[in-house]
Formats: sequence, C-alpha cells, structure tokens
Amino acid sequence: MADPLESRRRFSVLPKSSRTSGTSTRGVRRGAYLLPSALTMGNMFCGYACIVYAMRNELETAAPFIGFAYVLDVLDGRVARMTGAESEFGLQFDSLADVVSFGVAPAILSFQWGLQPLGRLGWAAGFMFVACAAMRLARFNIQHVSDKRYFVGMPSPAAAAIPASTVYLYPDGLYDYRAALPALAMVLVPAVLMVSTIRFRAFKTIDSHTRRPYWVLVFVAAGIMAIATHPRFVLVAIAYSYLLSGFIGLAITRFRHRGRRPGDQSEPVPADQRDSAAR
Repeated sequence: MADPLESRRRFSVLPKSSRTSGTSTRGVRRGAYLLPSALTMGNMFCGYACIVYAMRNELETAAPFIGFAYVLDVLDGRVARMTGAESEFGLQFDSLADVVSFGVAPAILSFQWGLQPLGRLGWAAGFMFVACAAMRLARFNIQHVSDKRYFVGMPSPAAAAIPASTVYLYPDGLYDYRAALPALAMVLVPAVLMVSTIRFRAFKTIDSHTRRPYWVLVFVAAGIMAIATHPRFVLVAIAYSYLLSGFIGLAITRFRHRGRRPGDQSEPVPADQRDSAAR
C-alpha cells in the first residue's frame, strides 16, 4: 500500500500546468488559439466597416478603419507567436481578412473618393488594386524569406495606407474628370509595387536586434505624439515616405553595384593562398 505522504510529495513537485484538470488545460489552450483569430475577425470587421461608410459617402469616417485594421493585423501575428498558437488555419484566415481590409476596402474607398468620375477606367483601376493585393498576399504565404529584414514587394497594409491617408487628409473628394486623374496614380502605383520585387524594410525585427531598445520606445512615443497632434499630415507623411523608401533603397543598391569594380567583391580567398601571398 502506497504511503499517503509520499503520494502528496510526488504530487507537489509536478508543474502547475500538470496539476490542473484536463478540461481546464484544453480550455486554456483553446483560448490561446481563439485570441489571434478573434483579432483577425476584428481586422476583417474594420475592412467591412470601411466599405459600408465609404458606400454611404462618409469618407472621413471610413478611412481610419483601415488604420484600425492594420493595428489588429499586427497584434494577431504577435499574439499568435507569443502564445505558440500559430496554425495553418490562422495563416489562411489572416490572408482572407487582409484581402478585405487592405484590398477591397481601399479600392472602394478610392473609387468613392476620386475614381468614380473616371467611369470604367476608375473601377478598373480599383479592381487592379484588389487583384494585386490578393496576389501579394498569396505570394507572401508561399515564399521562403531568407532575409527577414525586408519584404519583397510593398506590404498590402502599407499599400492600403496610401489611399487611406490621402482620403483622410482631403475627405471632400474629387468630382471632376481632370482633377480625378491623379487618383489613378494613388491607386496604381502602390498596386504595382505590391507585386514587384522591390525590397521594403520590415520593422518587425528591430526590437530583437537593437542594442538600445529604449531608443525604439522614444521614437514610438514621438510618433504617437505627432499623430495625436497632427494626425492627417503625419499619417500621409509616414505612408508616402515608406513608399519612397523602396525606390531610395533600390537606387542605393544599384549605385553600389555600379560603383563596384569587377575584382572588388570576389569570392573569399582560401587561407593557404592568403599565407602564400603574405610570404
């Protein structure tokens, strides 16, 4: 017959998670999986709300919902990684939500704001944005990224920020055919960049590689203060600066390759050859 004291001793050294009932453990685990999906659902709702308000021509109310969708899109990925709740379902669900929030919603918002006077050309440009966003997300799901510091092609949330921030800055809209022509560039340029091979900086690894993390917090605090005081101008500046950063990085890369001599970046010299050259 087992000693009751020994049984209690063996029970006391078990991990806390092991001492809980099986039903409780499954409930906590299920909750961890549901939380990222709930955030993704909120992301999709923001895209839907943007579409509804845009169709009602309440553009000043519709545009910020794309920004809210971006915040939820960042949070669901972070929460999934922190809780170990990453799954194939979550990946596909997130992509479908992003098509709504960063593909369909910005296209309809842009059409109601400035593409409508262009007729068929306007709705064709809006469809181009939706198609490029869907292809960008599909490519992101299947590609194997070797350098996590960069995105290949403009991310769909950043592309959606171009029309969203522009509409938020000037919500009155464009109603003349000639005045509406610049709206084509506002939609088509980020659409093409989404399916391009131009690299854009990914900021998700900055917090893990920086040696002085408090400087990141200082910049975040400064950004929050700037957005809180002058939201319309600051959001437009951030959106278009990120768009231009891809072209600036491409120009710097080509300049470096052009200025490099044929023998400069050669393969590493073996150690025995370096020794013989030194002698």
